[in-house]
Amino acid sequence: MKLHGFNNLTKSLSFNMYDICYTKSASEREAYIAYIDEVYNADRLTSILKNVADIIGAHILNVAKQDYVPQGASVTMLISEGPIEVPKEEPPVPQAVVCALDKSHITVHTYPEYHPNDGISTFRADIDVATCGEISPLKALDYLIRSFETDIMIIDYRVRGFTREISGKKLFIDHDITSIQNYIPDDIRKQYDMIDVNVYQEHIFHTKCKLRDFDLDSYLFELSKDQLTKEEVEDITQKLRIEMDEIFYGKNMTLPN
Repeated sequence: MKLHGFNNLTKSLSFNMYDICYTKSASEREAYIAYIDEVYNADRLTSILKNVADIIGAHILNVAKQDYVPQGASVTMLISEGPIEVPKEEPPVPQAVVCALDKSHITVHTYPEYHPNDGISTFRADIDVATCGEISPLKALDYLIRSFETDIMIIDYRVRGFTREISGKKLFIDHDITSIQNYIPDDIRKQYDMIDVNVYQEHIFHTKCKLRDFDLDSYLFELSKDQLTKEEVEDITQKLRIEMDEIFYGKNMTLPN
């Protein structure tokens, strides 16, 4: 396929993940937030985004990163489809990290939080990969999923703009896609219940994923279910399942009487 000039299509991947945990006491809640901030600090996130850039074949032009108080972190990268010469007098990248791409970018923001009364704590990471040209952010989806402990994923992909063939005919998409799930490996798909909402004529694709298997011990922080009564196990399990369903379906649900 010969194009008239540069490929102007913009391909945007939004990867939104949630980790859900039960923290029985205030001290456990604080320890969970501290753990998340340590494991997913700005340096670790920067490393993940650099790997994403490598996977999709992009070249990083600039990086900016920031750890927040009391919690959370952000990293932004600017990228280009090909290498760009940087003058020798170019100043070094500052300590704050932002990655910038030529007409493209990769960003991540984290949001640790907790329920004020029910002991539920959640960690959310939002990653956006926007590319221009032939490189595709979908190539990095498998890596992104495996880089986080993910109970729920909400993934959006959209192709915007147009490019032209040499004859002048517009192309509004330059690759075949029917679902984001096509780019999720089988071993991962088998672990999740999934819902697709796709608007093919607008090149908009949406997939939601919720982990199928539920092992309470995987959701307890500094605690095991052997330390709980039968009533506590049932109560905590119910709270966690409702939390996951509310995030997955995007609506509040009332606890049964």
